[in-house]
Amino acid sequence: MTVRSELVRRPIDVSLLIGEAASAGRGATAVFVGTVRDFNDGRAVTGIEYSAYDAMAEREMMTIAVEAESRHGPAHIVVEHRLGMLAVGETSIAIAVAHERRAPALDAMRYMIEEFKRRVPIWKLEHYVDGTREWTDPTKAHPA
Repeated sequence: MTVRSELVRRPIDVSLLIGEAASAGRGATAVFVGTVRDFNDGRAVTGIEYSAYDAMAEREMMTIAVEAESRHGPAHIVVEHRLGMLAVGETSIAIAVAHERRAPALDAMRYMIEEFKRRVPIWKLEHYVDGTREWTDPTKAHPA
């Protein structure tokens, strides 16, 4: 098992994460890439500023990655979440899960992103085209 999770303040290189997770003994690599979208809740967005309680967020990210590996079997898991100001289209989070089989790889990846959204103390300050900014409510339900 290899598990790495990290908060970063630089652009995320998804291909490096895939290369880090993948191995000859793991025939399936599932990848999730979350990007800043240009529209949210009926408002045009120019970017998002991510901030976190770093120590707690990193600890919870690692806990979730270990839980995913424990629930879905031996896997190589690599996840990075970016902090700071991101423009539309930039990657905010990337998860790579390499497993012997595709179903557990996909299940582990989905478990991780859902739990991250629920449990990791990372906050989003959306910046809008009209010049205003607003914190998003992490408890507000959105379709998966």
